[in-house]
Amino acid sequence: MTCWYEGPLAAFDTETTGVDVETDRIVSAAVVVQQGAGTRPRITRWLVNPGVPVPAAATAVHGLTEDHLQRTGRWPAPVMEEIARDLAEQGAAGRPIVVMNAPFDLTILDRELRRHRASSLSRYTEGSSLCVIDPRVLDKHLDRYRKGRRTLTDLCAHYEVELAEAHDAAADAQAALDVVRAVGRRFAGRLERLSPAELHTLQAVWHAAQARGLQAWFAKSGSPETVDPAWPLRPDLPAAA
Repeated sequence: MTCWYEGPLAAFDTETTGVDVETDRIVSAAVVVQQGAGTRPRITRWLVNPGVPVPAAATAVHGLTEDHLQRTGRWPAPVMEEIARDLAEQGAAGRPIVVMNAPFDLTILDRELRRHRASSLSRYTEGSSLCVIDPRVLDKHLDRYRKGRRTLTDLCAHYEVELAEAHDAAADAQAALDVVRAVGRRFAGRLERLSPAELHTLQAVWHAAQARGLQAWFAKSGSPETVDPAWPLRPDLPAAA
């Protein structure tokens, strides 16, 4: 019987105007669907005119300029609905959805849906049995004592996964998917008996524990930073833009 990490998977990634999920905007996104390890993926891409200035610092990361997005990007409202419906379709088809650092990408999508569609991600995905697989949470739990950073680039290097073009939404989504397959193979003894639904529930627990540990480290070092323990989606804030 094929293990879940060798079978059908989807992956989702965004590029944005910044790192604040409450106020920043999506400028590009991609969903990658792969029916099995080594099969040709189906890639859907979106380019968005966010309707707000695109900081130079953000352009330096993903290469998308404000002028380019204004000329070739689509308005956010229809794009956000298309993305949400696509993710819901993946869940309804029983495909786990790989999202690197899920609380960022899924939360910023949720906030864009609230902003432009007066809706929420949960409304689109209710009843679709959405199972999220977050390679960052998996790696931190399964190899918790390994030193070093755990960005997507770092995970690709560690698990010998090709990252063709970092900070391109489609390339990042494909790389995150490949990392999950690599993590599954390396830790097969601990993962192969878990269903995607069971793993989804466990990741919420693991992420909360990881957040508490990081929060304790910040407190010990005197840093004012806070870490949200929610996974895979942060709760809505009444003051969200």
